[in-house]
Amino acid sequence: MRLPEKRDYNLAISIPLILEKQPMPVESPDILLVFITAPSKEVAEQLARQLLQERLAACVNIVSNLHSLYWWEGELQSDSETLLMVKTRKEGFEDHFLPFVQQHHPYQVPEILALPVVAGSNTYLQWVLQETQPKST
Repeated sequence: MRLPEKRDYNLAISIPLILEKQPMPVESPDILLVFITAPSKEVAEQLARQLLQERLAACVNIVSNLHSLYWWEGELQSDSETLLMVKTRKEGFEDHFLPFVQQHHPYQVPEILALPVVAGSNTYLQWVLQETQPKST
């Protein structure tokens, strides 16, 4: 948010006027932010496209160059990974989203962590719900 450029504004007056024009964040127990790690950017992008095509995600951010340290089969591992940040709906997560990722992910035990979205822009949250409506059969 940028303040007006004129320097003669009284900040006590201008800031509330600017904030009035901003949509207020709303609570959304219906939206999840899901973190999934993948072994490469290519695998992450393929999985992201599959989730989007199946309408299991409205948006997927892909973050490369993640360095992960973790235990696997009794040994400490250190690997480069790629993180997917998936915006989806809570409804259908356990029945559709989770099994889909497990089926299409190359890891034996993929990291799939879902966090509830506590609040956000009403227009964005509605968009997520709209774009993740189940596909009609």
